Amino acid sequence: MKQVYSQISSVAPKPFVKWAGGKRQLIPILNENLSKSFGTYFEPFLGGGALLFHILTERKGQKCSISDLNSDLVLTYTTIRDRIDELISSLKNHEKNYHKDSKSYYYSVRESNPRSEIEKTSRLLFMNRTCFNGLYRVNSKGKFNVPLGRYTNPNIVNEENLRSVSSILQSSKVAIKCRDFESVLRDAKKGDLVYFDPPYQPVSDTANFTSYTNKNFTYEDLNRLADLCLKLDSRGCNVLLSNSDSKEVADMFSGKSWKIKKIHANRSINSNSKKRTGHFELLIKNY
Repeated sequence: MKQVYSQISSVAPKPFVKWAGGKRQLIPILNENLSKSFGTYFEPFLGGGALLFHILTERKGQKCSISDLNSDLVLTYTTIRDRIDELISSLKNHEKNYHKDSKSYYYSVRESNPRSEIEKTSRLLFMNRTCFNGLYRVNSKGKFNVPLGRYTNPNIVNEENLRSVSSILQSSKVAIKCRDFESVLRDAKKGDLVYFDPPYQPVSDTANFTSYTNKNFTYEDLNRLADLCLKLDSRGCNVLLSNSDSKEVADMFSGKSWKIKKIHANRSINSNSKKRTGHFELLIKNY
């Protein structure tokens, strides 16, 4: 069945979750800054996977090793890959109940704690489609805490894209893991490309958003990441890193290996739409 679908699907797969710091709008710039050729593609902060889906669409048969520390997110990727029909059926059920009484249904799902992998995954996708600003955020206890969004008709099922994602992830050349970013050092070899898109260093007190998991990404984690990038560089890996336009990040990558480029980016999740534009990010690479 999956081969039949991949032949008739005309939809290029794109991110199925809205993720803080998602890279869809930056794909043209990121694409220009990829190394011309590389072995395995590694992405240890997977998030919405915009660059992954672009690479898999453009480079047929590309070997990829993708990972994230957020176990719910990794489960979502593997469930979409392995159990797409059951997942779509569950999402259709959410959609039906949501349209009966959106507010009470949303908060009942937010309070729920399903055990099955299908229900866990469909809950995450449902919340992401219907919560305020489509923002994935958990509190210190790991509990999703975003209020209901103001949508008249959210695309809860998005079946065509989910099937396209499922089809492309079924390649035997795509490995999905739940692990800390430093684990990439076990696998990455000379000539491989490693893209890091970590939770960004805040550029102001109000911009501090790193709560994708109940463990914040700290300044010490950024130091670990900078050390890891040096180790990968000395191994002969191609390293590409996105981060905020902050002095801390620029200082950490001031060595001769690194080329730093300032690029323009919008912030799609700021609650004030006027503050979503006019931002800059840093793109750092060693090739």
